[in-house]
Order: sequence, then C-alpha cells, then structure tokens
Amino acid sequence: MAARPQDMPRVVLFNKPYGVICQFSPSPGRKTLKDFVPITGIYPAGRLDTDSEGLLVLTDDGALQHTISHPARKWPKTYWVQVENIPDEAALMRLRTGLNLGDFVTAPATVNSLAEPAGLWERDPPIRFRRSIPTSWLEIEIGEGKNRQVRRMTAAAGFPTLPLIRYRIGHWTLAGLGSGEYRLLPAGEMRPW
Repeated sequence: MAARPQDMPRVVLFNKPYGVICQFSPSPGRKTLKDFVPITGIYPAGRLDTDSEGLLVLTDDGALQHTISHPARKWPKTYWVQVENIPDEAALMRLRTGLNLGDFVTAPATVNSLAEPAGLWERDPPIRFRRSIPTSWLEIEIGEGKNRQVRRMTAAAGFPTLPLIRYRIGHWTLAGLGSGEYRLLPAGEMRPW
C-alpha cells in the first residue's frame, strides 16, 4: 500500500455501537472511540448519543469536520429508527412537515415507512420487547441535527424510538461496516458529494 502524503486528510467511517461515547479520551467504565479505532489525530465530525448507533465520520481535516457538523450547512443525514406502534400516513405527515419541540420547530424532513433493514447486528443489551405493543421501522432524513432531534420528533408524534441507527451522512453510508468496524477512505472516496 502506498504511503499517504502528509498533507492528505484522513477520513474514517465508523459504525459506532450502542453504549460507546463519541470521544477518544478515556471514560472510566465506558467504551470510547479509542477502544475501536486505533488511528491517532482524528476527531468526530458531529456526534451520536451514547444510546444511538451507526455512522460516525472521523477526520483530521478541520474544515471538513466543521462542514459536516455545523448546523447551518444542513448536511443530509439518514436514520433508521424502530418505533413503538405503527404510524399511519397522518403521523408520517406530521414528521415530514415539522414539529414544534418546544425549544425549536423542526425543518421539513423526509420520512417513510421501512421494512426492517436486512443484516442488522445484534445489539448488546438487546432492545426491550413488549408483546402487547407492535413496532415498525422508519427512515428519516433530516438536514439539521439538534440534540436528540430524531428521538424527540418520534416521541412528539406519539411513537417512541427504540433503536436509532444513523445510516447515511452526505453520500457516505454504513454499507459493508459491521457494528464496531471502521474503514479508512481512499483519496478518491473522501469527497462528501
């Protein structure tokens, strides 16, 4: 493998497992990015809550990091969300047109029902299961990314989130990455669009 030029930024795609904290510095009794990604000098471009899973972009390119994580840039991010109950079209429309969450009103979102995604990994610990409450999957794409926004949106519509998996940021996806796996992008794949 050819050496990477020193001025070439590094971009790493990581499938963050449930319970992992989005930082490299140690956190007693908790797993962090350092437990999974042995590459030094890279940092998360945006965050995922500890109880969320999925795609996290890590880079040493400060400009790219800012572009991905800054709310004004409105990078599209796609989430796979399992929710309690089965939303009807009216509930999906509420999610699509924007919800008042108290401290802000969400921007319009793309929201569709989704069959359970194939190839999902087992989560540790497993999701709670209640026989009396059906579940369904949604695919939600947003251009903003405020604190716990997707969870707050589904709860406000009456459909609490169970697992939440970020599948896509820009054109980068989880494709080919198992839970806890990472991939250093070659130079030709580092452009986000």
